[in-house]
Amino acid sequence: MAAYIVRRLVWVVFLLFMITLITFVIFSVLPSGDPAVLRAGRQPSPQLIATIRHELGLDKSKPVQFIDYLGDILPFLGHNGVDFGYSYQNSEPVLPAILTRLPNTIFLTAGAVILWLLVAIPVGVISAIKTGSWLDRLFMTLALIFVSAPVYFLGLVVLYLFANDIGVIHLLPGNSAYTNAHGFFQKAKALIMPWCVLAASFAAIYARFLRGNLIDTMQEDYIRTARAKGLSERRVIFRHAVRAAITPIVTLLGLDIGLLLGGAILTETVFNIQGIGRFAYQAITDSDLPVIQGTVLFGAFFIVIMSLIVDILYAFIDPRVRY
Repeated sequence: MAAYIVRRLVWVVFLLFMITLITFVIFSVLPSGDPAVLRAGRQPSPQLIATIRHELGLDKSKPVQFIDYLGDILPFLGHNGVDFGYSYQNSEPVLPAILTRLPNTIFLTAGAVILWLLVAIPVGVISAIKTGSWLDRLFMTLALIFVSAPVYFLGLVVLYLFANDIGVIHLLPGNSAYTNAHGFFQKAKALIMPWCVLAASFAAIYARFLRGNLIDTMQEDYIRTARAKGLSERRVIFRHAVRAAITPIVTLLGLDIGLLLGGAILTETVFNIQGIGRFAYQAITDSDLPVIQGTVLFGAFFIVIMSLIVDILYAFIDPRVRY
């Protein structure tokens, strides 16, 4: 196991380097908006644009720019510490700006994950056990509706119906409540709508996925053997069938958590949550390359680390897995 983890960590470093290189090529080498022109304002003079390009280091060759950026990431290559470079628009270090917004994204992700698991697992199990019943058809129809509804559309509908400021029913805080909230409970209350919107499609996907896996698992020979030994149906389902059927869910969960920690762009934008996703969206619209690289690198880091954690958990969930 230790050797496997070491190999995976080395692979993580290589992946992060390749992602950094690809991101740099996409937003720097390929044709795109000039950050110096965007920063110079309306009708800038060529001299002003040249000055800004020099200040931002954009007048250097592309390989030198990439090496300079690596120096901002790796402490043994840089001279100013690890700061992921400076934002072209705000002239602030990228890493502190990301870390400032990271707790908001973590809070949003954690609440949504708990909510969709609390909904998806019971719904998936009940639908698998009562396949073909009216309850199964109802659950799967609702799941299909929520899977088909885009996050931004569902978020706007929820705001229109329940937000205190613009909603028909003044029930929950509006889309600017989280920014002004203080304390755990106020922030949690402000995130009720974002949690529900973000969890809706994921809960539907997980419920359908668990249902399909559990139906297949219930047909396995060892399930029939467990029943033949006289085990109760509840023990057969939860001790044997669900444990086997939920293993692929763990993989899906790990990847989804990594993606959301990298930024839930649509949810954060609709509900005005200052998280990593909204920060990345603003950077893309402003052609702010250091911020784009920093947020993409953070997202990739979360995905590969969660993937590693999932692989390690496999050995504990399924005794047949060995590394």
